[in-house]
Amino acid sequence: MKRLPFERPTDKYDERLFSIDEQLCALLKERKDISSNNPGFPPEEAITNWSIKYDLYEDYLSSLFKSMKLEDFFKPRVEPTGFRKHLPVLKSVEINERFYSVTLIRQYENASVIRLNVDWDGKDESPIDIHHLHRNSFELFLLGEYDCRADGGRGSTGTNTHNFIVSPPLPDDISGLELVFREYSDTFRDKPTGLEIVMHLE
Repeated sequence: MKRLPFERPTDKYDERLFSIDEQLCALLKERKDISSNNPGFPPEEAITNWSIKYDLYEDYLSSLFKSMKLEDFFKPRVEPTGFRKHLPVLKSVEINERFYSVTLIRQYENASVIRLNVDWDGKDESPIDIHHLHRNSFELFLLGEYDCRADGGRGSTGTNTHNFIVSPPLPDDISGLELVFREYSDTFRDKPTGLEIVMHLE
């Protein structure tokens, strides 16, 4: 999913704010370093106290701290270009009556694309069940210096797919590679469900 380019919301800027804005950037960097890039979220009581002390709305502060968890979403994204070939995988795992499979890896000049397929008997599921399942997200983990990012997916009754873009591209010889998919019940991947799918490629 390609991200839309950022557009500056206004041309207005008071130059007296420049040094303050730079201090804000420095504090964000310091906060990121101290937290080891795991920002967390302040207790509600602290948000309330700060809102009173600094005459700011609580919801505004909550939104500000929530946005700090979004930094990875703004990381420059590699968009696969220059398709080269398909690498057959044909690996599957069945857990709790759900069938997880990866059939192939698409190789591009600058990235690889992996799709996790999830299939189950969904004939008795209600729309609420389907909505709940589709809210869950997966994260892909690989050994080595690879950036793995979720790139959307789709689903319907009895089937769901999750796409991942890996950069730099994987080698064409994928023997020995291990794909680890972890499921989360939230978008920010703070709430793991405990489900982990491991596939050893040969």
